[in-house]
Amino acid sequence: MIRKAKAVWSGSGKDGTGHLSSGSGVLSQTPYGFRSRFENGPGTNPEELIAAAHAGCFTMALAFQLQGAGFTADELTTEAAVELVPEGEGFKVSSSKLKLDAKVPGIDEPKFKELAEKAEKGCPISKLLNAEITLDWTLNK
Repeated sequence: MIRKAKAVWSGSGKDGTGHLSSGSGVLSQTPYGFRSRFENGPGTNPEELIAAAHAGCFTMALAFQLQGAGFTADELTTEAAVELVPEGEGFKVSSSKLKLDAKVPGIDEPKFKELAEKAEKGCPISKLLNAEITLDWTLNK
């Protein structure tokens, strides 16, 4: 599977504006910029999208872990808090903190902990946050 999204940016880093679109159409010309990333301005930002992806990925991975062990959740609610911190002349994502609220009938705490930890380690977005990044580029003049 390959999933795609596109970012279009115009202007400088601080005063410019951009928009994001995804292949599914969930994001369609969704605005982002300096104010939505570093202040509380309107629009989204990459870290918010990483947080949503991590929360969604982990929660689904846990549902599959539970299913494999013979359990079905009434509800799994996960919040991911992604922190962006200064690093040198730029920034880095330093952490993604998952906070889970689960309602799973019939499971004991040790089994739930085991499955939740397995889901966190196996979630593709968890793996991505520690992945090697490569770049292929083309410069058009």
